[in-house]
Amino acid sequence: MLYSRLSFTTELSASASLPLFKGSTFRGAFGNALKRVVACALERQECQSCLLASRCVYPFFFERKAACAKKGLRLPSPPHPFVIEPPLTTEVNFNPGDSFDFNLILFGRANDYLPYCIYAFDQMGRVGIGKRIKGVRAGFVLKTVSSESGKIIYSSQDQRLIREDEFAVQLKLQKPEKEKVSRLTVYLKTPLRIKHGNRLLRSDLPFHVLIRAALRRISSLFACYGQGDEDKLALDYRGLVARAQDRSIRVEESDLCWFDWSRYSSRQDTKMLMGGMLGSISYWSERGNLGEFLALLQLGEKVHLGKQSTFGLGQIMVEAE
Repeated sequence: MLYSRLSFTTELSASASLPLFKGSTFRGAFGNALKRVVACALERQECQSCLLASRCVYPFFFERKAACAKKGLRLPSPPHPFVIEPPLTTEVNFNPGDSFDFNLILFGRANDYLPYCIYAFDQMGRVGIGKRIKGVRAGFVLKTVSSESGKIIYSSQDQRLIREDEFAVQLKLQKPEKEKVSRLTVYLKTPLRIKHGNRLLRSDLPFHVLIRAALRRISSLFACYGQGDEDKLALDYRGLVARAQDRSIRVEESDLCWFDWSRYSSRQDTKMLMGGMLGSISYWSERGNLGEFLALLQLGEKVHLGKQSTFGLGQIMVEAE
């Protein structure tokens, strides 16, 4: 599956007031800007019933059910082809001239639409983000966009996209670790929302539930945005889940806690609770059999896990011993 993680640097042109977790602000503003950028020809038409939906950039990013269904998939909640990683700072008030960085992750064919994304974020800066201060939202200037290798592929100076081999790479599941791994520590960098038994987990994360979430997220992304047979994952799903439930695997240490936040949905005209778990959790196995799960979780580091990942939720980091 084609994958890219792009770093955007910006500079605020006015004072800004942003929420503690900034993912929903960025995602909502990006959606509005992208819709303006594609200059919708049928403005009063719903995307799902629009004649042009199959060729339009906006529904490809934000209306995924129809597109995934065309590949013969019947996923109840198809993944979006992007993730926005907002600034992780807890600062909420910013001054003119302050800079903040964020990342945009693109999957599959979404990489072909990077120019639309860059232009949408540029226009987003002109409209402004965050709460209104004296009736005006804070604008910003998009300075540069860099590939994961650190090379600048767009700058505000020349305003053109430099396409390079490093811009996007093929994301693959690596072979399982052969050496014994007795301990895995998972750090939840942004709120993780995982349901098990029809309830959101708030302070506990059994190992098999984490593995189920990784399998679900990764398999659905590869199914929707992979490139055919070459991107089919050769995974023993049932076997992995069964082995993840082995009694030898236990939680050694955990400081997981619930982080509550909410966002306003303009589409549903209501405030939505979006809390999730933060902190870290360490798993230990006396048999040293955690190595086969390491590659799966390392892939989860790149694509995020759990619900509402497009907002930047479910960003994890894994350490093995």
